[in-house]
Amino acid sequence: MLKKYSQGAYYGVFFLILLIAPLLLTDFRMGLLAKFLCFAIIAVGLSLIWGFTGILSLGHGVFFGLGAYCMAMYLKLEASPSGLPDFMEWNGITELPFIWTLFKNPFFAIAAAVLLPFCVAWIIGYFTFKNRIKGVFFSLISQAVVVVTVTLFIGSQHITGGTSGLTNFFTVFQVPLADPGTKQILYFITVALLAVIMGVSLLLTKSRFGRLLIAIRDGENRLRFLGYNPAIFKVFIYALSAAFAGIAGALFVLQVGIISPEMMGIIPSIEMVLWVAIGGRYSILGAAIGAILTNGAKSFLSETYPDFWTIFLGGLFLLVVLYLPNGLAGLVEQIKARFSSNKEKKEVKQREADSLVS
Repeated sequence: MLKKYSQGAYYGVFFLILLIAPLLLTDFRMGLLAKFLCFAIIAVGLSLIWGFTGILSLGHGVFFGLGAYCMAMYLKLEASPSGLPDFMEWNGITELPFIWTLFKNPFFAIAAAVLLPFCVAWIIGYFTFKNRIKGVFFSLISQAVVVVTVTLFIGSQHITGGTSGLTNFFTVFQVPLADPGTKQILYFITVALLAVIMGVSLLLTKSRFGRLLIAIRDGENRLRFLGYNPAIFKVFIYALSAAFAGIAGALFVLQVGIISPEMMGIIPSIEMVLWVAIGGRYSILGAAIGAILTNGAKSFLSETYPDFWTIFLGGLFLLVVLYLPNGLAGLVEQIKARFSSNKEKKEVKQREADSLVS
């Protein structure tokens, strides 16, 4: 019971800090934090599939990009007075492609940002997990999906904008995106969605379903012998984490105002895994904090030491991998365990001393 209340206190402090942050930060810093919160949503999904289920995905940049492009297509149409995006006019296109006409509706764009990554991940997961592909082989397949998707988006310049991607958005629901009030509203929406996603993830991991995920991670064959089909659970959790990444992508476009194939490539996908490794892949809160701290450190070091920041960041990754295999969350648990152990030893000595005196 104490452990449960202690965990709730950690989450309470975390979200309290996020709620009061706009009062302490400039508009620029608040925008950066909002972007980092989008990354935290991705990290929560990766914690579910990697930390709790044992599936290492190196291709979540694809799902992030799909969600981002769905939202960006709606924003681009709203920002085009002629009804035709500028890059299409440059490519000599005179009629809006059918797939773009669907994204005139903002609610369709929002739904697609969630459902498209979910469905794509479901298809990929179904054919891989049904054939019992796992471990490093699945990781390689996820990277191959990234390469294929990025190549497809770059090659389809007349539809996706090519290497330049989609940018120059001005309004959402006819409300100016550059307005400080709009940015603040988007920030709190991001915080609220992060809270909902973390709450859903906690409910899943604390339930019987969560125990099945851990069983898949620790002994998939034993679970199969007990009559369960691990593929079903793996497909669902993989698709759910992809939907989280799609939500993060849609929010990212609203906060940053650009999406390109480069942002959904192999390097961003690997960075996402590093956020979770630094924060702690076995902890939902740890993964979210890891994403925020890692990107915060990246931003600070690049501003302060523009010539050496990559070396510092690489050293940070090495320290975590070598000495903190369970991330920052694991370090906190070690400190708590050591403190509890020392406290128990003191209590035992005190009882022994009292017994001698009596």
